[in-house]
Amino acid sequence: MNKLQDSGSVTITPAPARLGIYDSAEDAQWQGTITRHNERWRRAQQDRKLRSGLRKRLKFEEIADFILRRRFGPMLAGGAAGAWTFTNGGRTSLLNGTFDIDSDTWKMALFLSTSNIGAASTTYAGVTNEHANANGYTTGGNAITLTLAGTTTVTVDISTDPVWTASGGSIVARFAVIYEVAGNVLCYCLLDSAPADVTVTTGNTLTVAAHASGVFTLA
Repeated sequence: MNKLQDSGSVTITPAPARLGIYDSAEDAQWQGTITRHNERWRRAQQDRKLRSGLRKRLKFEEIADFILRRRFGPMLAGGAAGAWTFTNGGRTSLLNGTFDIDSDTWKMALFLSTSNIGAASTTYAGVTNEHANANGYTTGGNAITLTLAGTTTVTVDISTDPVWTASGGSIVARFAVIYEVAGNVLCYCLLDSAPADVTVTTGNTLTVAAHASGVFTLA
């Protein structure tokens, strides 16, 4: 089921990727909190008697949802956006200098639930089942500019968040992918980590917003 059918404009805020293990015990603790939060929501959505049978549970989850919104950004229809995840080749290209983050030309594209995007993905051309060239979406996705900031901790960020406006039909997508034009995929994320499709109906917008901590950091 498309979780956001007729829900209006949507802003997705994926958490940043990491090049290594958690930076601190606190990070690991909060990642566990997100996982538990999403699992609670998944179980709740499977219960068709949500309104009557889970009122007390919902009250607790509303509190948890508020806390997680403050720390990690918008939560969507019972599930948060997934974190940006490096492909194997993307991670290697960062470390060996193939990617020049603030000089290369980048795009963000949307893909369907049937896409083969994953850790083993290499080139954009090799990723299957992109959103159709219709309904306000153009094949190849939107151009984005990646920026570098910081000294001891360097953050890679998106200068302007990409926005798609649905027109003549709904935009329905499962994944967002950042890739180097005429090159390899850097990273990808689930738009809803349940996992589930995100649907934006005609006249509404889908924004994939940069997290407060960027796309990823290196410390």
